[in-house]
Amino acid sequence: MSRVRRTRGTDRPAGSWATVAVPVIQFVLAGGVALLILVVALSLASRRVGEREAIVEARSEALIKAQGLVEPVLDDGLLDGDPDALDALDEVVRDAVLGDDLVRVKVWATDGTVLYSDAAAQIGEQYDLDEEELEAIDEGLVEAEVSDLSKPENEFERQEGKLLEVYLPLETPGGETVLFEAYFLYDSVEASGRRIWRSFAPIAIGALVLLELVQLPLAWSLARRLRVRQLEREELLNRAIAASEHERRRIAQDLHDGVVQDLAGVSYALAAMGRTPEGPAPADLEAAADTVRSSIEALRTLLVELYPPNLAEEGLGPALDDLLARSRAVGLEARCDLGDLPTDLPLPIAQLLYRTAQEALRNVIAHAEAT
Repeated sequence: MSRVRRTRGTDRPAGSWATVAVPVIQFVLAGGVALLILVVALSLASRRVGEREAIVEARSEALIKAQGLVEPVLDDGLLDGDPDALDALDEVVRDAVLGDDLVRVKVWATDGTVLYSDAAAQIGEQYDLDEEELEAIDEGLVEAEVSDLSKPENEFERQEGKLLEVYLPLETPGGETVLFEAYFLYDSVEASGRRIWRSFAPIAIGALVLLELVQLPLAWSLARRLRVRQLEREELLNRAIAASEHERRRIAQDLHDGVVQDLAGVSYALAAMGRTPEGPAPADLEAAADTVRSSIEALRTLLVELYPPNLAEEGLGPALDDLLARSRAVGLEARCDLGDLPTDLPLPIAQLLYRTAQEALRNVIAHAEAT
């Protein structure tokens, strides 16, 4: 069983599952949302590509059937409504042109008259041609667009649903231009887009899911490391707070047991001297003065501890002399001898020496019972 290090001051193990799982779950959810957005975007893009390809195929099919099957059987009699010409064209359209997806064929005169339609009731009707249809006639283009089933000329196609119409110009044997128009079910166009999506969707989605799965253990490891670092920082902060609290208590204790008691004793002594009829004796005044001076030295030492000197400006020697004032205040004989130590020590080294001397002197005063 693996050992889990626990952080002092808490019962929760460092990097515990609960604290690590939350950011990992957030990562997974964010990744899932991003994955879903990508899948939707890929789906829409692939379907649009498929629809464009299907429209290109519909234009190609209409062009091939118009020029290869319809144009050879066109007769100039069609322009005058000749029944034989209509029958010949109708036979070819029904036998070879119409199919599962191509559901309507019309042949238009340039003035908008329907010369032929496999919906015979529309033959002979006249409508206004659109600008796109006129442009296709004038420039010999193959155009495709979604049918507007609200137009009167499309009343017989409305039951078919959404349609794609493709139109292009043809010529009769006599050189007259007519417009060939084929209507395709738009379902076939959309089906082509769905086929393209289904063809590469497993690869695309699989790659994205695999990427997510590969990142999951990395995210878990990163979250756990971050949690461990957070707990370590919390532990250091708790230690710093505890050390600060301990130091405040120590200073308060030192003040209470030292300076406060000494000054209280001086105040009592001076009060007693004031009540003496013959006045205070010189020896008593000198003793009180010594006590006050010792208290001043102790307070000065405390200030040094609370606000360490600026070693960069004062230097190590004067700072250590100030540090020794506390030892003299408690009757400990101490002196500072730096010997051949350079006076221009780098600041980090000077700070280290100062803190070492401060801690050593503090321990001597507190525990060594030195004189």
